[in-house]
Amino acid sequence: MKYLPLCLLAIMPAVAAPGAGVTPAAAGSFTDPNPQIDRGKFMEETRAAMAMRETRRVTWDAFVRMSRDPATVLLDARNPDKFRLLHIKGAKNLDFTLFTEGELAKVIPTKTTRVLIYYNNNFVDNSPATREAVPAKTVAFSLNLSTFSSLYGYGYRNVYELGPVIDPNTESAHMAGTLIGPDGKIAVPAGK
Repeated sequence: MKYLPLCLLAIMPAVAAPGAGVTPAAAGSFTDPNPQIDRGKFMEETRAAMAMRETRRVTWDAFVRMSRDPATVLLDARNPDKFRLLHIKGAKNLDFTLFTEGELAKVIPTKTTRVLIYYNNNFVDNSPATREAVPAKTVAFSLNLSTFSSLYGYGYRNVYELGPVIDPNTESAHMAGTLIGPDGKIAVPAGK
């Protein structure tokens, strides 16, 4: 057949582009509001949190100094497996996916408690060991941003974030976890 019938040409764009020509209702989208989700409030709180964050990013030296205050909570919101491998000494772990009013209250005594946060994107992952413990995240969606804005949204306003990228190999004296060898340095686990 030298030429395609005209009716086949008419449907080819829909076949070539999945979802093309499909209305949201036909695709199964849900248009009724969900009373447990407030996009407008989320955007408002996130903007306010990001404005505050710009004044709350601290140097490594200030972060270490602040973390020595016993009334300060050093929060690591990575998953427990990554936390066990490597974390900043003194950090408490609460996986970001478990953030709720009740779970946060178990780790942070009051809404006025000073909280220090850090995440994967604060570490150079320049060795197989650190790459496993602190793999870099997509820059635009670094969980530093989500962690800060979520804490803000839950009413925590005394939050500070580690600003720079640090090398856990050169700062191993401030690190803890199963990757820290007997010599106090980061060691590559056997079999890696």
